[in-house]
Amino acid sequence: MPAAQAQKEITHNEALVLVDALLRGGVKAMLNDPAPLAPASGQAWIVGPAPVGAWVGHAGKIAVCTDGGWRFATAPVGMQLHDDMAAICRRFDGSAWSAYPPIAPPVGGSIVDAEARATLAAVLAALQQAGLASVT
Repeated sequence: MPAAQAQKEITHNEALVLVDALLRGGVKAMLNDPAPLAPASGQAWIVGPAPVGAWVGHAGKIAVCTDGGWRFATAPVGMQLHDDMAAICRRFDGSAWSAYPPIAPPVGGSIVDAEARATLAAVLAALQQAGLASVT
């Protein structure tokens, strides 16, 4: 902030709302159109791949509602946010947001051992993709 800036507290407070929203680790949803929203200050959304209205030109960014309007942040590669509406975790790969693939449960039958091994392998792969496990 410039030393002689008027109303420094407004700029500072806007920055704190943005920082708080980004550190929270979650968003309301992934949307293309903010028109139907009645957002509260500090709420965040992932801007979808085909944004319209106030979000045009901000595809893939994180939109945060502040008292001064919409603020947009570019996610770093590997950032993960919980999507409250879809109840999933989304990960940014540098160009798009994606959800982790679901893990199919074993269904029983004569090949339970093979299915259990495949399910455990899928769980391990998901943990590795999330950075929570490594293969030795």
